[in-house]
Amino acid sequence: MTLAQEIGLKIPDILLPKASIDPQKWAVIACDQFTSEPEYWHEVEKTVGDSPSTLHLILPEVYLETEEGDRRLDSTQANMKTYLQSNLFREVDNFVYVLRKTDGQTRRGLMVCLDLEQYDFNKGAQTLIRATEGTIIDRLPPRIRIREKAPLECPHILVLFDDPTDTVFGPLDEQMMDFEEVYDFDLMMNSGHLTGFAINDSEVRDGIMQALKDLIDPDVFSEKYNLIPGRNAPLLFAMGDGNHSLATAKAIWEKLKPTVGMDHPARFALVEIENVHDPALTFEPIHRLVFGLQKDLIAEMEAFWGVRFKLQSVNSAEEMMAIVDEAAEPWHQIGMVTADGFKLMEVRKPEDNLPVGTLQRFLDSFMENDGAEKIDYVHGTEVLIGKGQVENNVGFYVPGIDKSELFKTVILDGALPRKTFSMGEARQKRFYMECRKIQP
Repeated sequence: MTLAQEIGLKIPDILLPKASIDPQKWAVIACDQFTSEPEYWHEVEKTVGDSPSTLHLILPEVYLETEEGDRRLDSTQANMKTYLQSNLFREVDNFVYVLRKTDGQTRRGLMVCLDLEQYDFNKGAQTLIRATEGTIIDRLPPRIRIREKAPLECPHILVLFDDPTDTVFGPLDEQMMDFEEVYDFDLMMNSGHLTGFAINDSEVRDGIMQALKDLIDPDVFSEKYNLIPGRNAPLLFAMGDGNHSLATAKAIWEKLKPTVGMDHPARFALVEIENVHDPALTFEPIHRLVFGLQKDLIAEMEAFWGVRFKLQSVNSAEEMMAIVDEAAEPWHQIGMVTADGFKLMEVRKPEDNLPVGTLQRFLDSFMENDGAEKIDYVHGTEVLIGKGQVENNVGFYVPGIDKSELFKTVILDGALPRKTFSMGEARQKRFYMECRKIQP
């Protein structure tokens, strides 16, 4: 077994747009962003026009369950084939070191292929690559429809590794000028700057993989997380963003492999890996927006939690957020944004470890019983507060989690509640840039 195979990696076979193509129009933000702001995507469409762009290769989730969404489902695969036939791409068969500058900071990542044979998105998985939060199975079918016959993948997936002493990327910063620069440009819509370097030195590539392997050395692994040696299977890669995209790739691979064998490009998925300890990487909470209430929300909460539930009004959004962010009580506190103002809900003796889990348990039941028309998961507070105050809507403000505890939590407790955290604000999310063939 090679070093790459031991750690679930493969050097990627990347396709990038040729130099004649405008990269600022080519690269667009992850499809699961700005799902409550169609105006953002309308502006993207105006910027791109008919130019070659990953916009034409994806389905922005703002269009799900609409006629536009159905049209895009049919067009994405055709556009991929057209782009391949039109000779728009250049090949880069290397790891690509990615620098994303935004808000005065630079976040570092590395484009690799992950082996889906070593990945499991189910709670309690013991694989080398794992989900960090629950997978919403209902969100997979549209992605499966796109990917299962698609000739290309263009991922927005960010996967984390736990390297507190910066052994993987630290050496690259000193050697960066020796690598081949493959792109360098400003992203659209005030989203920062993107630079990529192909690591064309085999010794450097081997050094990266050895440093990753050292992170799961049995002695190092058990000491880092205060575990009994040999009791817990090693965890090297934990999902950051794009959980449902990687789960889609896994579902398709499991369906495909009995007929194609193990040496097939769909066995692997192109992702960007990042160090969870990168100072430029922040964990932000993902808030909830409920649209079109059909039932009395407060009465449903009182019935669900009983005497453990309390609700009080607060004077402002700032006061609500400060109380939730600074909460130190053993019970859970969650903010509410309503047409009647800002409120603070408390749940005593919670069944879940995190407030977001307590809330999601209720919302799952509420939505299953037709309590509202729709639920959305949003980043940042502007949309939450603006749309939460609309009549018959409600917004829920939840606290974030400490990123340094992520790996130990997943190792010991399994996946977190779905949509627990976001890696940065919406405009800091990954842009589609690299593509890769997933059919021979």
